[in-house]
Amino acid sequence: MVKGGPVGGKQVKLFLVEGTPGGLTTAEITNWTGHLLTGPRSRLADLLTREEARRTGVYLLLGEDPEAVGGVRCYVGEADEIRIRLKEHHSARGKDFWDRAVIITSKDANLTKSHSRYLEARLIALATAAGRSHVENGTNPPVPGLPEADVSDMDYFIDQLKIVLPVLGVNVMRGRTTTSAAQPVAGPAAVVSPEFQLTVVKRGISARAMQIDGEFTVLQGSIGAGEVRTGSFSASTTSAYNAFRQLHHKLLEDGSLRRDGSQAAFTRDVVFSSPSTAGAIITGRSCNGRIAWVTEAGLTFGQWERQGLDDTQSTDIQ
Repeated sequence: MVKGGPVGGKQVKLFLVEGTPGGLTTAEITNWTGHLLTGPRSRLADLLTREEARRTGVYLLLGEDPEAVGGVRCYVGEADEIRIRLKEHHSARGKDFWDRAVIITSKDANLTKSHSRYLEARLIALATAAGRSHVENGTNPPVPGLPEADVSDMDYFIDQLKIVLPVLGVNVMRGRTTTSAAQPVAGPAAVVSPEFQLTVVKRGISARAMQIDGEFTVLQGSIGAGEVRTGSFSASTTSAYNAFRQLHHKLLEDGSLRRDGSQAAFTRDVVFSSPSTAGAIITGRSCNGRIAWVTEAGLTFGQWERQGLDDTQSTDIQ
């Protein structure tokens, strides 16, 4: 069980069906009708015997993709009876890339075909906008019309999904804003930091970033280096630069970065594994992100991270 903080907290209930982390897992949020069931492809036979697989709803197929920025390939689908579609995807004529499935249904079985089509279209749009995976869907279907009350219910349903999916380690739709093909809808409030800046005036580099819901995020419009430097380095440094160069290339390939001469502009918000990796992509060279990223008031990222720790330590000593 994962429990939120006292202000705006959420209680997410996880259940390991076989008592092991590698098997089937269910997830729910208290007082929400949604229900998630996930498991590896190797356990598909067991997953398909579950009641949830007989319901109407949407599903995600997830697999590794070294070419994607987040290293993940994702397919979003919907069905009247999900187990039938999953069998098709597992067949010889099906999709080969996936090794994990997530079934998304409702505990009260009130999701209709129209609801699932709405959810499918919205989730495809969210995954595409987040840019954290390669979205396998060949088309981006239009959001179907629903009665106003149903739209409100489904948008709330999606807001809850955006909370529980990352708890299951599924981040393909995680982003700073909620994007809708119809209209923007406010999602769950994320914990954010002050805005940090990294500037190299003589090279025209000017980047902005924030820690958003625990993830270091470089903001759209930031300007960084057009390429990662090359040279003769030690073996460990060469390995690090090769990794930075590969990531920089991926960001250019998927359109997250747009190169213009010696500079490259961020066309969307991009999440990085650390402020140092973000700094390396921005500057094109090795970077200590906890020192390089600074607020307008002169507070480094490292200093911001340590805020409150000294007071806590003093209290513990007393």
